[in-house]
Amino acid sequence: MLIIVLSTLIFQHQQMTLIGISSERISTIWNRWEVRVLVLLSLFLQIVLILLGKRRKYIPKNWIRIFLWVAYLSADWIATVSLGVLSRKEGAKKTQSYDPDYVIMAFWAPFLLVHLGGPDTITAYSLEDNELWPRRLVELVVQLIVALYVLSRSWVYTKVNFLAIPMLIAGIIKIGERIWVLRTASNDVFRDSMLPRPDPGPNYAKFMDGHDAKKAEGFKISVRTIIDTSTAVRHNNLSDPLDAAFYFFRTFKPLFADLILSFQDRENSRSFFQQKETGTEAFKVIEIELGFMYDLLLTKAGLIHSWPGSICRFVSLLCTISTLIAFLIIDRNDYSTIDTSVTFLLLFGAIVLEIYAVIVLLSSDWTELWRRKQKKPLVDLISKANSCFQSCFGSCQLLPLNKRWSESVGQYNLMSHCIKCKSFKGSRTKKYIYEKLEKYWYQNLEPVHDEDEGLKEKIFVQLKEASSISDISVSEQLFAYTGNDDETKEFFHNLAQSMEENFDETILRWHIATDLCHYSDEDNDSQNVKNLIRISKLLSNYLVFLLVMHPYMLPSGIGQIRFQDTCAEAIEIIEEREYISDEKEARDLLFKVNTEILPSQIKGDRSKSVLFDACIVAKSQFLRARNDGENEQKWERISRVWVGMLSYAASQCSWNYHARRLSQGGELLTHVWLLMAHLGITKHFQISKGHLRAKLFLS
Repeated sequence: MLIIVLSTLIFQHQQMTLIGISSERISTIWNRWEVRVLVLLSLFLQIVLILLGKRRKYIPKNWIRIFLWVAYLSADWIATVSLGVLSRKEGAKKTQSYDPDYVIMAFWAPFLLVHLGGPDTITAYSLEDNELWPRRLVELVVQLIVALYVLSRSWVYTKVNFLAIPMLIAGIIKIGERIWVLRTASNDVFRDSMLPRPDPGPNYAKFMDGHDAKKAEGFKISVRTIIDTSTAVRHNNLSDPLDAAFYFFRTFKPLFADLILSFQDRENSRSFFQQKETGTEAFKVIEIELGFMYDLLLTKAGLIHSWPGSICRFVSLLCTISTLIAFLIIDRNDYSTIDTSVTFLLLFGAIVLEIYAVIVLLSSDWTELWRRKQKKPLVDLISKANSCFQSCFGSCQLLPLNKRWSESVGQYNLMSHCIKCKSFKGSRTKKYIYEKLEKYWYQNLEPVHDEDEGLKEKIFVQLKEASSISDISVSEQLFAYTGNDDETKEFFHNLAQSMEENFDETILRWHIATDLCHYSDEDNDSQNVKNLIRISKLLSNYLVFLLVMHPYMLPSGIGQIRFQDTCAEAIEIIEEREYISDEKEARDLLFKVNTEILPSQIKGDRSKSVLFDACIVAKSQFLRARNDGENEQKWERISRVWVGMLSYAASQCSWNYHARRLSQGGELLTHVWLLMAHLGITKHFQISKGHLRAKLFLS
């Protein structure tokens, strides 16, 4: 028995010894490779950021947002940790006069500063990052001091130490660029840059002195005001969408700072867009304009497309290339093969990333605008180089596509949601998981193509009609009916009032009503009716998608409460009837329910469900169309309702929410908002007939 116990103790001791040796060995290996792994990981994260940074502008998928978010946060953290490890390793070796391993590792510190400067395609993950530029400034200054400390403590007058100087210059330039761009795009600084110069107006004291002098001379004086109605309309040079977009981008930038524009800006843009024949042309200008705004708020485009930015980019690239050439020439026998290979990877990686950034720059709208203004042989050379790069890298998807937004809209159907919830009956765990994670995996997207003349044309024509009416509220302006049908005019007037009072209720009521009407007309053979149905369904599901997924983009209310109560009532009815298995059967059931008595008389105000209120709306539209024999007119009216509600929601959404969605694939709502502003349907104009000028008339 004693022998067995002793044998067990000896075995356990040997096991603990092996574990201790193994842990010590792992610790030794990690200490040896720690800096190398962190530095290469930092380089890898820079590659991810520069490749995917611009793609989020036109990819609305959740995977790219999560991937970029992790890479954006990890990139700065990894570089900071690497600098900290380098400074710690230096402390362990400070008694030695010369350590080749540490000297070459200290040479990597400037590369980490370059990484902290970030790529051109993404300086801020969201608008909130721009507001934190003072914190970022302090962090980067501290990291710069740490890098200088590492270099100073490893300085032994070797050639590698001197090579760190140009890389340090490149790192400082990169950090300076990032801080400058973050500061420029912050709300306060951006707003201040949009403010016009102070205008004291006509000299009142001088005018009155002249008035008194003429009066003393015996003249009879009368003062009259003259209205200056001149507007600087410039359409001659705006035939191309790119030129027009850049011109209006510079004019309408104050919208993204919540500032007021002048009446000249309103008349200029409104006259330009009213001359457009198709909605595709108008939306093309809007897309390019929002692309410029995305670049200005979330990338380095505003800086690198200026002369100071171009000079900084040239100096940075020159420093990196000269460092690589010098490192190839010097004697590297004192350094290990592994450290030399890591250094080459960092140098080649920095140069490749700089060249890639230049290629992306050459293929941008900013460069195309610059090229059109030049008349030099260099321009032809740049154009040929750009075409070559596009053909070489475009085929392998290394360059981002020349798209300004996702050209798609989110879709969310209430009835489909209720049918899915029925499948989780009896499983609380599955139902709980579905409800919590639904926002992340349930996102159906429908494309909005340029050739889709139906949707864009419908929105554009209706907004052009609304822009010709003034001196009324935005809701009444959007639903203004110029026809002779008094009943239709009263219908749209009541709808405008209902929308202002309870916008979320109006959305849900008409969403369900559109579904039920679509069910009754899904076999219609008319192509125009099919097109109107498709537009109505697309906008109906899109606004409910915004109500559920992004309620902050819609007017404030209790939309989510109404949605969950309406879903709860629909699910209760569906679960009571086991035979219902699809949306068609559910809609058939709802359409057959007797709604002679108003739901509010039976249910009161406890539940905010609008399920059977929507059924009443659907039946009224169905009966009216059947009595009049005008099915096409019914869908024309329904599509007009949805375009009006989309436009009203766009006008009520704050500018910062529109700007936030630019980095998540873009929103149709944002494009409609900017188009409304160009047509003068917004509160951001200083409505005036002109500048008043007083003149003295003598008699």
